[in-house]
Amino acid sequence: MKIKLDENLPVDLLPVLAELGHDAHTPGDEGLCSAPDDAIWEAAQREERFLITQDLDFSDARRFAPGTHKGL
Repeated sequence: MKIKLDENLPVDLLPVLAELGHDAHTPGDEGLCSAPDDAIWEAAQREERFLITQDLDFSDARRFAPGTHKGL
């Protein structure tokens, strides 16, 4: 599974996810440190990654609905 870990999760999870066979990235991998939520969401959608976050702002399905980015 392709995963994007948000900045509010420990990067120590990356090797654990890789060991389980997942392809995991962080916003820092793409120069998106401290980027707005919209930019993180856009990157996750464009890359077809499952976003794992503890940021409750992403729970607004009207704003962050799967498949909603400029390229889809």
